[in-house]
Amino acid sequence: MEFDIEGMDCSSCAKSIEKHFRALPWVSHIEVHFASGKMRIAHGGTLEGVLKEIRLLGYQAALSSRTKVGNKKSSVWKNNLMLLSGFFLLWGWISSFFPSTAAYATMLYAVSMVIGGWKPARSAYYAVKNRSLDMNALMVGAAIGAVVIGEWLEGAVVVWLFALGNWLQNRTMERTRNSIRELMDLAPGEAWVKTEQGLVRKPVEKVQVGQVIVIKPGEKIPLDGRVTTGTTSVNQAPITGESIPVDKAVGDEVYAGSVNEEGSIEVEVTRLVQDTALAKIIHLVEEAQEKQAPTQSFMDRFARVYTPIVFGTSVLLTLIPPLLGAGEWKEWLYRGLELLVIACPCALVISTPVAIVSAIGNAAKNGVLIKGGTYLEMAGKLKAIAFDKTGTLTEGKPRVAQIIVPDTDEEKVLSIARTIEEHSRHPIAQAIIEEADRRGIASLGGADHKTLVGKGAQAAVDQRVYYAGNEKLFEEKNVPLDAWKKHLETLQSMGHTPVLVGTDEEILGLIAVSDVIRETSKDTIRRLKQDGIQSVMLTGDQEGTARKIASDAGLDQYHAELLPEEKVQAVKNLQQQGWKVGMVGDGMNDAPALATADLGIAMGGVGTDTAMETADVVLMADNLEQLPFTIRLSRKALTIIKQNIVFSVLVKLAALALIFPNWLTLWIAVMSDTGAALLVILNSMRLLRMR
Repeated sequence: MEFDIEGMDCSSCAKSIEKHFRALPWVSHIEVHFASGKMRIAHGGTLEGVLKEIRLLGYQAALSSRTKVGNKKSSVWKNNLMLLSGFFLLWGWISSFFPSTAAYATMLYAVSMVIGGWKPARSAYYAVKNRSLDMNALMVGAAIGAVVIGEWLEGAVVVWLFALGNWLQNRTMERTRNSIRELMDLAPGEAWVKTEQGLVRKPVEKVQVGQVIVIKPGEKIPLDGRVTTGTTSVNQAPITGESIPVDKAVGDEVYAGSVNEEGSIEVEVTRLVQDTALAKIIHLVEEAQEKQAPTQSFMDRFARVYTPIVFGTSVLLTLIPPLLGAGEWKEWLYRGLELLVIACPCALVISTPVAIVSAIGNAAKNGVLIKGGTYLEMAGKLKAIAFDKTGTLTEGKPRVAQIIVPDTDEEKVLSIARTIEEHSRHPIAQAIIEEADRRGIASLGGADHKTLVGKGAQAAVDQRVYYAGNEKLFEEKNVPLDAWKKHLETLQSMGHTPVLVGTDEEILGLIAVSDVIRETSKDTIRRLKQDGIQSVMLTGDQEGTARKIASDAGLDQYHAELLPEEKVQAVKNLQQQGWKVGMVGDGMNDAPALATADLGIAMGGVGTDTAMETADVVLMADNLEQLPFTIRLSRKALTIIKQNIVFSVLVKLAALALIFPNWLTLWIAVMSDTGAALLVILNSMRLLRMR
């Protein structure tokens, strides 16, 4: 079961919840993630039992759902308690100025502390019970210490400021976590379903695969499907980040969360609500926000050591100087309490996860899936990016530009080529098949089809084997190519990809296929250069074609005529130069190179399960426009994480330095801690606005 937890203000809260549930005999597994506010639990108890335990710890919980937007009632209630605590604090402070009411001031301070501090006190009890020191335990200890030495006003101020700081932190963290909830709200909750009785409005959870839904102009598409009637243009920006609407006709795929802009269409549902591309995106984003980055893991390990050390130091600071006669007990107890308050590294621990949550959420809204903090950090460290050519830098929809047949007719060569390629999904094969269809040339009914990786394909026609492929294929078979050299060189210099068609003995003809470079590719390479990133093309295509594409796109390097294993080696060669290397491909043909690179980036991920599963980063749109944005977002996140860490450390050091000249007060110590945490969150939230 998965729950949304409200009220966690730092990762130590999540650890306390985990420890409490692990001690329960009916719980078999528990994971609590502060960054996303999620708890996943496997148990043998009841739902009410889980919720009761959460409430005992001082938090609110609800089952996660697709449409959950937060517990507003709980938030208002906490706000009212914080205001009420502040009212009694103010009343007590005013009363202390008048002799006739001064006696009531202490009582009013006590009421203020009880109202504002009961929730932290309960959380502190369970934290100590589970052998952990979170901010609640440290703050309650400081408040009790203030009461012991007779500083009732100071104790009440500490509790109220802590309540105020927690409320502000929770509000700002909820805004950060809403990056996921905004994705959930993209798709409507109901759909118009076509039935024999007419159109019926149904919840999307009750719509089955195969049913037909109707989407009118201006409406959001509720489920993934295939257009069966009508034409329109669809704004896919919420899913893919594309700025230009995409034309859709009968047979085209549409995705939940996108907007039907023009015509009315009928769509046959192809995925249930929990299986849509949008649902997968949400699931991947939630998982990504829970995966710790290296920096975050280090900070958590640091905090586990740091907090007990500082807590022990505060105890020694309270006991040793008075025992040595260096001052009064009250004076050193006060200083020990100050150190206790600033001991909790709350701002330091949340400096990384909040920035990562913000960056990954923003990326998802702009059509980029980053599968975890590790990959977010790596994207900002890249010094070189390798690109596949076909379908990545180019449109991936090549066309037949020319057919050269010296001794036979074009139709025969094209029919043989179609027969060989009809079982292949390669873009060049599809171009040959489309050209044959355009001319009305049928297949010859081949047999024994085989793909020759990196070289071409073959098939048997009338018990004779024919081949369609590159120069390397026929050179290996010792087929004479002298008569074709000039044609090959000319076509390659023009940027065409030559496909030779022949047998073990001779070449029957040559089909020239050309692909068009994407306009977005040129702009992407230019922007990457501005960011100091080397761009390299790795392709299995001919030297001449690769050279022309590389020149048109403005690439720094290119490597042609590569087999899949040679692409892997090319990536390793770049890494050996000391560079962090990213590889951009389609997530299928380039899987080995994607896995070898420091960061695997798949493009065109919408509707492509393989791309979503294999790559570290997925560009949902079928172009490279989002790549420079991803790099800059990552670098900005790394900068903000460093700012947060440095700021948190400096605040702690400044507060510690103020203890010994006796300039620090308890309420200043509280503000230094909760204020620093709040500023860290607000600084991280700048990543949500980056475009």
